[in-house]
Amino acid sequence: MPHMPHLLIPEDVPTFGDEMEGWLKGEDVSLASLLHFFGRRSFALAFVILMAPSALPIPTGGVTHVLEFIALVFAVQLLVGRQDLWIPHRWHHRSVVGDGNGRLVHGLLRFIRWCERWARPRGTFLFGHRAGNVVFGLLVLLGAVGALLAPPFTGLDTLPSLGVVILSLGVLFRDVVIATLGIVVIAVGITIEIMLGAALINVATSFWPF
Repeated sequence: MPHMPHLLIPEDVPTFGDEMEGWLKGEDVSLASLLHFFGRRSFALAFVILMAPSALPIPTGGVTHVLEFIALVFAVQLLVGRQDLWIPHRWHHRSVVGDGNGRLVHGLLRFIRWCERWARPRGTFLFGHRAGNVVFGLLVLLGAVGALLAPPFTGLDTLPSLGVVILSLGVLFRDVVIATLGIVVIAVGITIEIMLGAALINVATSFWPF
């Protein structure tokens, strides 16, 4: 009986974390370089970078609302059907790791590599087409709005922002399980905001009835 060769899965296929690490080690880490290197994946990666500061469980005093608003604008681009991320030309030469962002980006890389241990290509047919991009943009829009509406110093923007980060990683990994986890976190975060907001309104009206 002839010997049948074993079919081996190649172990040298670069992961997204490998690609990101290689890009960070390059000479050009500008926004223009990010758009060129990652192509249509730039949307999801931009959402990860923009929403990560808000996802940290610390009060930000509203400083990160600017980043959340930019994420909201990028999400609208997905909703209107853009395939490639557009940014103003004057931003093209801005460094992603500049202005104190280096530690954050490298911390994100470690988090991405940790998530990759659990990521698998699951439900890949849901990603990479117009309808999937529109749904992705809508969900990011909801998460960004939820983070924006959170009062400063309350930390209520943490869960919606974290949900957007996880959802975007699910899109990058083409893993519907991770993406679904991100959707759940967004929903929980927004639900908590609504419940606390309603409770505060009830307390306020009990003291100052209208």
